[in-house]
Amino acid sequence: MSQNFDAIIIGTGQAGPSLASTLVKEGLAIAVIERKRFGGTCVNTGCIPTKTLIASARAAWVARNAATYGVEIGSPVSVDMKRVRARKDSVAGKSETAVHKSLQELKGCSVIEGHARFTGPHTIQVNGQMLEAPQIFINTGARASIPPVPGLDEIPYLTNSGMVDLDFLPEHLLILGGSYIALEFAQMYARFGSQVTVIERAPHLIFREDPDISEAVREILESENIRIVTGAQEIRGAGPDPVIYWKGGEAKGSHLLIALGRTPNTDDLGIEAAGLKLNEHGYIIVDDELRTNVPGIWAMGDANGEGAFTHTSYNDFEIVAANRTQPGSRRVSDRIEAYNVYIDPPLARCGMSETAVRKSGKPALMAIRPMTKVARASEKGETKGFLKILVDAESNQILGASLLGVECDEVIHCILDTMYAKAPYQTLQRAMHIHPTVSELIPTLLGDLKPL
Repeated sequence: MSQNFDAIIIGTGQAGPSLASTLVKEGLAIAVIERKRFGGTCVNTGCIPTKTLIASARAAWVARNAATYGVEIGSPVSVDMKRVRARKDSVAGKSETAVHKSLQELKGCSVIEGHARFTGPHTIQVNGQMLEAPQIFINTGARASIPPVPGLDEIPYLTNSGMVDLDFLPEHLLILGGSYIALEFAQMYARFGSQVTVIERAPHLIFREDPDISEAVREILESENIRIVTGAQEIRGAGPDPVIYWKGGEAKGSHLLIALGRTPNTDDLGIEAAGLKLNEHGYIIVDDELRTNVPGIWAMGDANGEGAFTHTSYNDFEIVAANRTQPGSRRVSDRIEAYNVYIDPPLARCGMSETAVRKSGKPALMAIRPMTKVARASEKGETKGFLKILVDAESNQILGASLLGVECDEVIHCILDTMYAKAPYQTLQRAMHIHPTVSELIPTLLGDLKPL
């Protein structure tokens, strides 16, 4: 006999717990199923642990460069990786515990720990128990992709999940991949004291970014003694100690990190039994309001392929929750692509890139300003990078921005908010920003717009 609920949520990533709280407030009896760790990727192996580790790595970097600011440390700077991990465990652990506890204390919510699999469109089996509900919300997240590289099965390798649990310093970390996750770990471990080599198949790093951004990021990383290999073709590996070969070169290391994208956790959910459709990459196909092809089933977060960030997952929750009471009020297509890459200095992006604008053929304006001309950056002694913004020449609305520089992970929001307001760029240009900040240079930047 099955146990009946009004709704079932599978997974406790960013969207799931928030939706659970909303549903019980509506008076619904719900079940939340989690097979492993509460809070999903962000809390356990993504944002929170990695940014905590990045903070420790930056502390080491600042200490080593203290003399630049007139501060003498007096002895060589060393890093205790066991204490670094303990700090990370404490910060991330509190978040995981908070998510778990909040769900357990949620009246009307039954928390079930186990692996959920569909047995039909609205029936789920977990721990040998049958559950049934007219509404089911999938929030199962994603994991690191492991590509079919010859010889890779001979090498003990790490993914982001394993990297955040290291309590020792790899002598020489090889990183297969040159995008966001790869570069954050590359700089982090270089600052901890590892030798680091990044191996990327594409012609340049973070391939989806503009070439000038990618080149500037490369220069930043190479200035910290990180070896960067791009255009690596015919990659293969050999073990047991990791060696990565490519056409014309090789790198031997002590440890290997694979950072080549993400795979949705949809392959062991009983998708076929539910009748759900997947795309060629294994993501659950959804419409503009995150409904699947099966009535009464929604997919949120990394499982739907509509975003790969904590903020897009939370926005998925907001879309689903809003449309329950006001159908059609919020859509995936309403949101503007936006994200940060937490290298140091950070790369902040929103809207269209220069490459995308040129490809679109839109009449556009563009302005670029080096961080050397930003007073706040000079005062902090961190002048690497530049600010770039693009504007539609006809509507005067901002099309997008790429900001690489100190504090740009926060600065990006004044541009993003203006874009959501659909206001002309002059609205932001005429705003009085506080001095001294990096944000105050955005109106100045907009004053330098020229035809693309």
